[in-house]
Amino acid sequence: MKNILVTGAVGQIGSELTMSLRERFGNDNVVAGGRKTKPSEKLLNSGPFEIVDCVDAQEIANVVKKHDIDTIYHLAAILSAVAEANPVLAWNVNINGLYNVLEVARDLKCAVFTPSSIGAFGPTTPLDNTPQDTIQRPNTMYGVTKVAGELLCDYYFKRFGVDTRGVRYPGIISNETLPGGGTTDYAVEIYYEAIKHKKYTCNLPAGTFLDMMYMPDAIKAGIDLMEADPTRLKHRNAFNVTAMSFDPEIIAAAIRKHIPEFTIDYDVDPVKKAIAETWPNSMDDSAARAEWGWEPEYDLETMTKDMIEVLSKKL
Repeated sequence: MKNILVTGAVGQIGSELTMSLRERFGNDNVVAGGRKTKPSEKLLNSGPFEIVDCVDAQEIANVVKKHDIDTIYHLAAILSAVAEANPVLAWNVNINGLYNVLEVARDLKCAVFTPSSIGAFGPTTPLDNTPQDTIQRPNTMYGVTKVAGELLCDYYFKRFGVDTRGVRYPGIISNETLPGGGTTDYAVEIYYEAIKHKKYTCNLPAGTFLDMMYMPDAIKAGIDLMEADPTRLKHRNAFNVTAMSFDPEIIAAAIRKHIPEFTIDYDVDPVKKAIAETWPNSMDDSAARAEWGWEPEYDLETMTKDMIEVLSKKL
């Protein structure tokens, strides 16, 4: 990787990934691409920023040519809960946007990283130790776009030789950027509320187990995969990756080790509950470990300690 474009660079993952890539490859070599949301001062002042709407193929191509881009981290997407509220927008951004990126990459010889998600699974998928290769019949628009995206990336690699790679992210927990409309958002919000108010009202019921990952590991997964030896990659796109699995009661108990008076109650969102029930309790990420050496650095205890330390200073 020499010159990198990050689409969706103002989002939850994109904003932190951009900064990590700039630290690694140089500020001027990593272009942050955003659409409407104003970037942070840190993002704006540390390197180049371009307006990039992924549904505009010419706009993508212009930026790629201008900065001589050879690698695109395509993170622009509509997340699960927002996608259910506006499925037409979700299809346009998540599928047509990805198609535009892949076409530009094919024409201008770029490698492409595109994240998929645990949302690519559905109610007929094995929920425990979900295999790398298994049935995928999601019943949400977000899930449909993720499965279609996985297949589209595979097709562009096999048909046109585009170096496409990707992971299936679980829920991502960050101490930097607030979440943007995902079903797993509670696992970020709970830390903020624990520090500010010592209590939290959760929109998913107790007993809802979901795979999760701390943001430093999510960034590490994306960069490690893009730097991996391509001859070892049998799957290329949509590698299962995970670091931990818990339900709201377990994360609350981890927080109480640091904030003993913390309490949790519930006001369940039926839409988010229905989505979460179709997602894995835990994923088998052995393919990622075997093919490119995936290994998370954080578990629930170490993540909770870091989250509370960082957010306590910030808040």
